[in-house]
Amino acid sequence: MERKVIELDQGWDYMQKGITKLKRILEGSVEQFNSEEYMMLYTTIYNMCTQKPPHDYSQQLYDKYKDSFEEYISSTVLPAIREKHDEFMLRELVKRWGNHKLMVRWLSRFFHYLDRYFIARRSLPALNEVGLTCFRSLVCFFRQNFDTFCILIQIDKEREGEQIDKALLKNVLDIFVEIGMGQMDCYEQDFEAPMLEDTGVYYSHKASSWILDDSCPAYMLKV
Repeated sequence: MERKVIELDQGWDYMQKGITKLKRILEGSVEQFNSEEYMMLYTTIYNMCTQKPPHDYSQQLYDKYKDSFEEYISSTVLPAIREKHDEFMLRELVKRWGNHKLMVRWLSRFFHYLDRYFIARRSLPALNEVGLTCFRSLVCFFRQNFDTFCILIQIDKEREGEQIDKALLKNVLDIFVEIGMGQMDCYEQDFEAPMLEDTGVYYSHKASSWILDDSCPAYMLKV
């Protein structure tokens, strides 16, 4: 007996319910996925990917997997980050990055059949990579200048002897490294280069101030 065909709209409507529940959990809901829900979501993807053409929806599901991240980031993550300022914005960024990694982990489980067969055959980016790239593209590229500026403000505060949250700074810098997906390019371009430039400007201003305020021996001790 042949398996009943699941049309794209029908199957995706069911997947959307699971994805919406996951989003609610990320936003603080105490709901959980039980084993039956998990298996039904996985099985729905499996069935839609193993139907005979023209009902093999592997490519469409791969595209919708990416769309799910982009929609959530645009509608929820970016507004949440934009409404914060300075240190609070950095804290929100760290929180959202943690939530994003959790979303990648769960969605990649639901869509795992794509990773095992479709993606391998087509030599496409893996599900995990697609998820990380979405965050990098939609958050870090559009906000890198502001994020870096906030980090540099924190570093300048420490130079002036003020107390800063070093754990927060480390977590933010870890994001720069992690979204490089094993490469240091993002860290070097988005943070290291601006930091070196800022350091040069900071100490240039300091040196000018010391020359005006200090005696020659005192100035020599500081430099």
